[in-house]
Amino acid sequence: MATKKQTTIIDTTANKALGLVTKANDIALSTTEKVAMKSISLTEKGLGLSTKIVKKGIKASAKNQDIVFNTLETVKGKVIQFLPKFK
Repeated sequence: MATKKQTTIIDTTANKALGLVTKANDIALSTTEKVAMKSISLTEKGLGLSTKIVKKGIKASAKNQDIVFNTLETVKGKVIQFLPKFK
């Protein structure tokens, strides 16, 4: 008697389930990769924007500092000029 390998309904169902799980895994992996790449891209853009904002803030701060020191120098000059008159 020759033995023949027969596929049973359990084998067929298991193979179909394995195929579906494999497809679901591929979709999940692909989606995760897309989300990760998009997140990295958006983070890079955000860092670039933050860098620009910080640079502009530093420039503005430097201008304000110059204005303050120029004002202080002017006030100092006026005080030195008029201080002997009050003695």
